[in-house]
Amino acid sequence: MQFDFLEVLEEEWKPISKGALVAWLFFYALVLFHALRARGGFLFIDHVNLLVHEAGHLLFGWLGATPGLWGGTLLELLVPLALAAYFTFQRHTVATAFAAFFFFENLLYIATYMADARSQGLPLVTVGDVESGGHDWYQIFSSLGLLPYDRVIGGAVRGVGWLGMLATVGWLVWRARTQPRAQPHHSALGTRR
Repeated sequence: MQFDFLEVLEEEWKPISKGALVAWLFFYALVLFHALRARGGFLFIDHVNLLVHEAGHLLFGWLGATPGLWGGTLLELLVPLALAAYFTFQRHTVATAFAAFFFFENLLYIATYMADARSQGLPLVTVGDVESGGHDWYQIFSSLGLLPYDRVIGGAVRGVGWLGMLATVGWLVWRARTQPRAQPHHSALGTRR
């Protein structure tokens, strides 16, 4: 039995009810509002992102110092991306949107960290040897010769995050509006004339 990606992608998405759509739109509006008002660029969900980020350093650290350095951000993006891909193949509308939304929300968190590379004002969390820790994006940008552009790059990444979150919400609304409508059931007794 062979798995055909294109065949799976041609299947219908699971429908979303109007009530569920309204509830999810309310949830996303709250998160977006929270993100707009957040001072310091750290949102409630970023506590989870921080755990995944630090786990990425440990996981990719087995491959060497450079993969370990990049591993925090890499795993932070791979987790929601892998979930979004899985739910896409399951054709689960709500779960795909949720995973995609938080993939893009991660970019806000990453952008804040990037833009802090020169000033290093954010409190840092590290796992393992505290002495070998440091500011990931200071080290990354320094090695790439991009340190003077930390705020510009952070701003661009933040913009992509916002556009992606808004596009994900737009996609959810579009999916709900274009989903096949349920056909009315006819009585076994027939209809009156």
